Amino acid sequence: MDEFNASKPIYLQLADRIHRQITSGELKAGEKLPSVRDMGIKYGMNPNTVQRAYSELEREGILETRRGQGTFVTERQDRLVQQRDKLKHEQIEQFVQVMQELGYSAAEILSGLEQYLNDMGKGDA
Repeated sequence: MDEFNASKPIYLQLADRIHRQITSGELKAGEKLPSVRDMGIKYGMNPNTVQRAYSELEREGILETRRGQGTFVTERQDRLVQQRDKLKHEQIEQFVQVMQELGYSAAEILSGLEQYLNDMGKGDA
């Protein structure tokens, strides 16, 4: 189990974690999430923190609360595709920002990434 860090509110870290689980396919469209209480126990956090993460994801259209049934991953594929693209963009943005801070040009970043992906395809990365 990964630890939460102090640099970002815990509810946002939990929301990010759920985002990643949905993007990776670990959580599927229409799948029920653990109750707020069970999720709090699982991650050792206050249920109010879990509720805040769920509310944030519901506001973004990623989760849906069904009265008397619980919280589910949305079945709206357009929202899930949009979130997947958003997560990809955020990760690329962070990567490029770090590389630029290290002094690499766009061409060097691109060639390095291509080399890495090619090596990965060969099992070298």
